Order: sequence, then structure tokens, then C-alpha cells
Amino acid sequence: MEKPHFRAALLHPRYWPTWLLFGLWFLVAQLPYRWQLACGRVLGRAMLRLAPSRRLIAERNLALCFPELSAEERASLLRRNFESNGIALMETGMAWFRSSDWLRRRFTIEGLEHLQGPAQRGQGVVMLAMHFTTLEIGAQFMSLCHPVDGMYRPHKNPVYDYMQRKGRERHGADSEVFQRKDVRGMLRALKRGRAVWYAPDQDYGIKQGVFAPLFGQPAATVTGTSRFARVGRAQVVPYIVRRLDNGAGYAVKVYPPIAEIPSGDELRDATLVNQFVEARMRELPEQYMWVHRRFKTRPPGEPGIYDGVRRRKKKRRRERR
Repeated sequence: MEKPHFRAALLHPRYWPTWLLFGLWFLVAQLPYRWQLACGRVLGRAMLRLAPSRRLIAERNLALCFPELSAEERASLLRRNFESNGIALMETGMAWFRSSDWLRRRFTIEGLEHLQGPAQRGQGVVMLAMHFTTLEIGAQFMSLCHPVDGMYRPHKNPVYDYMQRKGRERHGADSEVFQRKDVRGMLRALKRGRAVWYAPDQDYGIKQGVFAPLFGQPAATVTGTSRFARVGRAQVVPYIVRRLDNGAGYAVKVYPPIAEIPSGDELRDATLVNQFVEARMRELPEQYMWVHRRFKTRPPGEPGIYDGVRRRKKKRRRERR
């Protein structure tokens, strides 16, 4: 995909509020690291009060996945989770606006050999990512250690789209970016021995997926992981980024390949993926993005998990005459 280029049209007055937002975001990203963590926690507590729909989604997810916890324990977990979401916004600014040296000083990495081995053999890698709140800064950590290609969904605001791509690609000069629907481009990269970032842990419907168990619930799970591994002749290598306590930075862990994928059975492969994801979610429940509707697609006859939660209305495009 072509590198992002600045255009004079991005300076139109209607985009000035967006430029102002990014200017403020840049300034906040220059604050000391621990100050940014504190700001993120405050922002997260505000989100808990000001985003009732997201709070309800997270509450239902936690009740569904952790029925063994008491109401008080889930309430505490919910508060810490929203604080983690607030910190994630600060970390996005760190990832996009701080230097590579600044980022390198804040993480350690374990298991990098699981990426380097396939690369030396010319074999591609499906980097199995998960939607933890450290997702944005974690992707930058990985790009500083190993060339990683990524899937990309354009933003509707062209200024935001430009800044997002510039921020995500500034630390990985050797990385490539593909449109999310560019399956052929991703497969070509895998066949060339590239590592491609892929996160299959959200609900994208059942049209290209199967119902695989997650926390004992049937969860619509895309089967792309096994298809990419099979057609791209690639290994599936998971990784996770853990935010450490007391401002100590981050621990990146690259796991050994999931050797059973592809097995030839898409349901079995999706189940293996969900088993791995669930184990990590149980390890770090406060750092996972519970605000997403992970169980929105239900088997026929099953009641909805998020019934009654207000959906954000999409603006209808007016047809031009």
C-alpha cells in the first residue's frame, strides 16, 4: 500500500479541530511517563461515568465470562479496566509521537526467536494479536524488534487517517500495510516469508466464521487464522504485551507457534485460537478491551447478550442530486 502523503486539502478549515486535537495529543505525549499513566487513569474513570453504553457492554461481558466473581469484585475489575482503557489513549500518543529510543527503554521482549526462526527459513508468520489495551503501543514495540506487516482500515476523517498511518509506520520502515480486505496482498506477504499482524478475537459475524467456545459461550470466530496459515504456508505465532505495575514499563512475550494450526478442521482451529485467547484474558482481565461486543452474534434461538444497550447511530449519507 502506498505510503501516506500530505495534501493541501488537509488544511481546509473543517479539519482545524482535528489538527488542534492532534496538537494537544502531541503535547500530552511529551509529559513524563508516570504523569501520562496518571492522566490515563483519570480519563478512564471519566469514561466510566460518561460512556454508559460501553460500561454496560463491559459489565455484561464480565458477568458472562467471570460468573465466579462477586458483584464487588466485578465492579472493581470494571473500574480498573476503564482506567486501562484511558491509559491506552495515552499510550497511543506515546506510540505515535515519541522517539524509537524512548520506546525501547520501556519494554523488554521474550521469545523473539519464534519470529526470527521462520524468517531465516523464509517462512511466513501469522502474528496472532489480541485486543488488549496495550495493542497500539505493543504493535510499535514489535516493529522495533522485527519487521511486521499490518492490516489497516482507513479512517473516515482524512486528517486522522493521515496522522494514524504516519504514527503507526514511523517506527517500522521495513513494514508494509494492507487494506483490511486485501487478503491476496496478505497471502503474498506470507508466501514471501513476512510476518503479518492479525487479530481474530472480535465478533465479525458468522458469514466467514464459526461458533467456537469462548468462556463456555458460542462465540462467532473468524476462520482466517487457519486459512492464512494453510494458503500462506505460514506458522501461527501469538504474542502479548503486558503493562507492568508501578510504571515499570512493559513486558512483551512472543509464544511458540501453535503447531496444530492448520489442522484441516476450521472449527478445531478456531477453538484452539479461542482457548489461547481466553487463557491470556484470564491472566490479564483488567487489560483486555471488554467494551467490545464480543458475543453480539448469537446462534439461532439464543437470547442476545447486549439487548437494551443503546447502539451508536450511524449518520446516513445524503444522496447528492
